[in-house]
Amino acid sequence: MHLFFKPTQSPEDWREFLASPEKQWKKGCSAKELAYAWETAHGWPPEVAALLKSDPDFAGLEMVLAIPEHKVPLPGPGNPSQNDLFVLAGNGSGPVAVMVEGKAAEPFGQPLGQWRQGTSNGKRRRLAHLQEILGLPGELPDSVRYQLLHRTASSLIEARRFHARAATMLVHSFSPTHQWFNDFAAFLDLFGVNAKPGQLHRVSKDTEVPLYAGWATGRPAAP
Repeated sequence: MHLFFKPTQSPEDWREFLASPEKQWKKGCSAKELAYAWETAHGWPPEVAALLKSDPDFAGLEMVLAIPEHKVPLPGPGNPSQNDLFVLAGNGSGPVAVMVEGKAAEPFGQPLGQWRQGTSNGKRRRLAHLQEILGLPGELPDSVRYQLLHRTASSLIEARRFHARAATMLVHSFSPTHQWFNDFAAFLDLFGVNAKPGQLHRVSKDTEVPLYAGWATGRPAAP
């Protein structure tokens, strides 16, 4: 795990952190939209600030640091979860770990049923660990997006590492039609939560720290 991070001076500095810059750094793609939305906001983008304010526990929450393309080691063999943006924030009640997933036209990766094909012992162990972290016992539906599982688990893992009082996974969408929101809603339904855009939800009481999730929608602004 890296302990030293390079500060950015502009949205264009985010490009070098991407796994595939040639594919991901294009107008209309979530990576570029996310960089411009956050770097030019000098704090929370307005739609994200409004989402956080929808829960009184997050009143006055301020950003402390933000790390683009933040890699979080996951339990079991395999690659880390490369999260679009990790934000450590806080207010008078203590620190909060916020994991941000940018979305535009790109889906949330493979459905769990497809990811399970040819499942190895390593994959089975990883999935079991993710479910344990998330407080989701039992067999999960094949339609659940695997990316949402490990992105959300990443927020809890980093909350533990930074001694945060809460973990939050936010989807920052740049789709005016809320493309892929149905997948997000189906994921929150696993926790018995009826997801609504623009609202922060407490999704689990069975995790190490309280877990929240929400969907914010911004306007595409990258050149």
